[in-house]
Amino acid sequence: MEDERAAGHRIEADGVRRATGKDAPRPLAEHVIVASVDALRPEFYCDETWPAPTLQQLAFEGVRADGVRTVFPALTYPAHTTLVTGALPARHGVTSNRPFLDSGRSEAWFWESRHIRVPALWNAVRAAGGTTASVGWPVTVGAAIDWNVPDVWPEHYREDSFVGAVRAATTPPGLFDELEREATGRLRGENFGLGWLTREDRVGDIAAHLFERYRPTLLLMHLIGTDHMQHERGRNNPMTRRAVGAADRAIGQVLETVERLEMRGRVAFVIVGDHGSINRHTQLRPNAWLAAAGLMQARDDRGAWRAAFHADGGSAFLRPRDPSDAAAADQARAVLDARPGAVRRLFRVVERAELDALGADPEAAFALAAVPGIEFSDDPAAPDVGPVHGATHGYHPDEPEMRTGFIGAGPGFRPGANAPLLPIECVAPTVAALLGIPFAAPDGIVFPGLLSDPP
Repeated sequence: MEDERAAGHRIEADGVRRATGKDAPRPLAEHVIVASVDALRPEFYCDETWPAPTLQQLAFEGVRADGVRTVFPALTYPAHTTLVTGALPARHGVTSNRPFLDSGRSEAWFWESRHIRVPALWNAVRAAGGTTASVGWPVTVGAAIDWNVPDVWPEHYREDSFVGAVRAATTPPGLFDELEREATGRLRGENFGLGWLTREDRVGDIAAHLFERYRPTLLLMHLIGTDHMQHERGRNNPMTRRAVGAADRAIGQVLETVERLEMRGRVAFVIVGDHGSINRHTQLRPNAWLAAAGLMQARDDRGAWRAAFHADGGSAFLRPRDPSDAAAADQARAVLDARPGAVRRLFRVVERAELDALGADPEAAFALAAVPGIEFSDDPAAPDVGPVHGATHGYHPDEPEMRTGFIGAGPGFRPGANAPLLPIECVAPTVAALLGIPFAAPDGIVFPGLLSDPP
């Protein structure tokens, strides 16, 4: 018997077809599973010394990119939103990991799907009569996803309260209990928290269960351990290798579920990343410079401020309080020019015209792009220059180490095809083409040469 949820979507799709007079293009795959490996680097699947046999198998069987050019800033939430919309940040509205608030610094992130200003793949799948599921995908709280375990945590992260936040945001009601009962066992901070590699296994458990039980047309899953370990310990270390292995194991669990169900010929796998990583050694606090010049105060609420930098990793965006206050932006430029030469050489100014070309934050007067090894913080407190360790991202997408990866395998892909450099905004329209659903990506296209039967 047809599932009531799917039947409702079919009726909705019939209405779309009546309104547009168009049928969907021919599907190349019945289902698509999109697995995002945070801070995925192409060498994970191109270099067999990395412990990623599942990724390497899929890359061997299907198509791959030598690199994927990400967004600016090269951060998780803007990039993941581009992955599912085919739009760059200026258009989709998720311009950083955290919103810039006039009231001051906040630990809140862009958790809610209401921040997305353009249609996402889950909207297109629903309009075409299909169903969707998501595990840990960013910016999905409240999204029109049929089975949704979103990426969310308390504003001030604590491992003991993390699971409660996810439970409260999971939809439909009762799904979280079902997952604990039938897939994962009891979820708690120690096995599902953001800092532990056991989270990858639980994500694999949940994704495999959702696919086996509900057969969603589109399944999204997000694995974060590779990013976390690189932040803590740098690009190349034993824990990063363990994290790559954990992510690969989770994807392998879903792949094996598909194989056990004898559905390999009907399910396409898309493996994506959001950004790369760069080892860091020095932190700059440009808001400390603005505070010293009187453009803001060295407080979290910024006091009576006129301009402030919204900084994260390798970039910082200048946001005037009053967009028409050109004098504040000019004064901020003078502050930068007054830095000692040894500091000034650690970054370059990205002007508004270049930001427009990159599809970056439309409310910034200009931005700073750090050289590799330098990161920015929006903390206004002294000292303005200090040491850091580990790795980070957020840099300009033209930095080679910011490139992430892409693999496509299964029905619809042309085995052996290769993309030297794939724009990240091309992923969403390519997924839509696999499913044969109408989808107007604002900035991306179906990337030529990857699909066996391009639309």
